[in-house]
Amino acid sequence: MTMETTSQTSKPARPAATPSFSIGALFRRPEVGAFMGMVLVFVFFAYFGYDRNFLSPFGTSSWVNMASTIGIIAIPIGFLMIAGELDISIGAMVPAAKMSMAIACGFYGLPFVVGLLITFGIAFVVGWINGMLVTRTNVPSLIVTLATLFAVSGLTLFLSLLLTDTTSQALTSPPVAKFIFGDYHFWGFQSSVFWWIAIAAALYYVLHMSPWGNWILALGGDKESARNAGIPINKLKISLFILTAMAAALSGVCETVLSNSATTTTNFALIFNCIIAVVVGGVLLTGGFGTVAGVFFGTATLAIVQQGIGYTPFDRNLSSLIIGVMLLIAVLMNDTFRNMATSMSASKKGK
Repeated sequence: MTMETTSQTSKPARPAATPSFSIGALFRRPEVGAFMGMVLVFVFFAYFGYDRNFLSPFGTSSWVNMASTIGIIAIPIGFLMIAGELDISIGAMVPAAKMSMAIACGFYGLPFVVGLLITFGIAFVVGWINGMLVTRTNVPSLIVTLATLFAVSGLTLFLSLLLTDTTSQALTSPPVAKFIFGDYHFWGFQSSVFWWIAIAAALYYVLHMSPWGNWILALGGDKESARNAGIPINKLKISLFILTAMAAALSGVCETVLSNSATTTTNFALIFNCIIAVVVGGVLLTGGFGTVAGVFFGTATLAIVQQGIGYTPFDRNLSSLIIGVMLLIAVLMNDTFRNMATSMSASKKGK
């Protein structure tokens, strides 16, 4: 009896199972579908646009530059959508930021740094108002930011005419500011490209490597459970709205410094481009699911389609058709991958 017990207790413990590669786990990641879509779209346009210099440095920089102007805003929009919210006031925030910089520095001659402080201060207030209205009134963020879109657009037009008697304004930036915010660098890449990469890296850390990322995912997954877990959901939402408005202001500053001018025209196309990039990147419209890498790939895919069509023999007017089909396919593909991964995981557990 004693010897048997001793022999049983002296058996060596089984080694812990080493993690193995799982196809199901790979397909469950939102960025996989976005990356595959980007590769397919790139190969398509590289094949049909090869003779028209799509792969040349100029051809590459054309779609990368466009992706950067969208991507700077799309990643914060992705954060909001992961948290179950949406901000469409970015279409007015970008021209508001452009006119703020141009009026402050171009019309009144204030130092560039002062213009930046004024511009980002306005963006902070707009984002704070959006967040406060959403959290205090419980009105859907789509409605709140739709109202803000028209309010900011109207204020931008009114104040521009009041202060300068015109709807456009020139801006001459100092060389250092030009280099940082709106210049062309090697291969024709704009300064906004490096801002896009830097923002993507920083927000990748926030979403995937910091506690705040878990809070954002939890908020979009189940708001009441997140509240019960002690997550400050109201402060978190307000912070995300402020982040989105500040990102829109940065994009506006980069565009103004690059073009040396600003106008009050509301950018409605930017709203749809950002939402399309986020959805193609695998973020669920219902929230609680998404990655920074997925949004990055989705933005690149959108830019390749919009710019790449000009390097092919196809009619440029077909780009909108391709984008619409691509959006539908991306949503279906993401849902299919998740369902496949879920069924594969369930079958493994059942064995």
